[in-house]
Amino acid sequence: MMRLPSFRYLAPKDAAETAKILTGEGPDAMIVAGGTDLYPNMKRRHQMPKTLVSLRNVNDLRGVEMNGAVTIGSNETLRGLERNAELKTRLPALWTAVQSISTPILRNMGTIGGNVCLDTRCNYYNQNWEWRRGIDFCMKCDGTVCWVAPSSSVCWAVNSSDTVPVLIAMGAKFTLVSTRGERTIEAIEMFGEDGIDYLTKQKDEVLTRIEIPDQGNATSVYRKVRRRGAFDFPVAAVAARVEMDGDEVKDVNLVLNAVGPKPVVCESTQEFLKGKKLTPEVVEEAAKLAARGAKPLDNTDHLSMWRKKVVSVEVKRALGALR
Repeated sequence: MMRLPSFRYLAPKDAAETAKILTGEGPDAMIVAGGTDLYPNMKRRHQMPKTLVSLRNVNDLRGVEMNGAVTIGSNETLRGLERNAELKTRLPALWTAVQSISTPILRNMGTIGGNVCLDTRCNYYNQNWEWRRGIDFCMKCDGTVCWVAPSSSVCWAVNSSDTVPVLIAMGAKFTLVSTRGERTIEAIEMFGEDGIDYLTKQKDEVLTRIEIPDQGNATSVYRKVRRRGAFDFPVAAVAARVEMDGDEVKDVNLVLNAVGPKPVVCESTQEFLKGKKLTPEVVEEAAKLAARGAKPLDNTDHLSMWRKKVVSVEVKRALGALR
């Protein structure tokens, strides 16, 4: 039986107090929201914070506001979003992504902010301490070598968040608060190229809200490939958003995830699609272009070459659904 290491537990009442505690405690402190990812990681000794700063009582980070835009508090539970009928109607791709995360029991605890900040994953990392010791650990935790790519100077653990590619495709913005003040960034700016330093969010910052602009006439879709149909992390994911002008593409956002440390925005594919009709031939070519941007390695379920091929298939299905 794996047990949690010892830690001090603090439960502030608002975001400002949370930021103040993080500043005072320094790098030995971590935020915990639902804990559905952090607590298992702590049991495996991936993270061993001396202080956990809980968002359990921070009610000002909950709630969903829907005017033209949609604003979601970072501490809103996944289950709460799943049960939001208006969200399902307004942003079906985001609702689909939320509904695909884990299980109903864990969605009762897990939060959208936690899913945005989800730790990167790798077959060589997401193991217990004894297993990792047997291979001499990896650079993401306790070691110096990336066992996926031993000559690499960076970690290749993958971003497996379901909500992130959809939020990027929809042009979402994240608001971060610290004792230095508040800043708002584009969703894609939150993520780095290294599986260790996978977030640009500073350790003393709190993700407070997610703002999704009015989507107008655009439609979106989320496609996810996973080993188990009931619940699992994605091994390849596609979020697509298309705005049409008549029967031609006016604007399009196409984002891949679970194929690298950072979500992949398919810029060349987006440029290719603009001004074109979504004919089967165009969709076929767009899918091939998108797959070129996917560079999966053998660090999750399924072979990397198969995951690269399935990206093309899922892009085709996503654009076909939007057509």
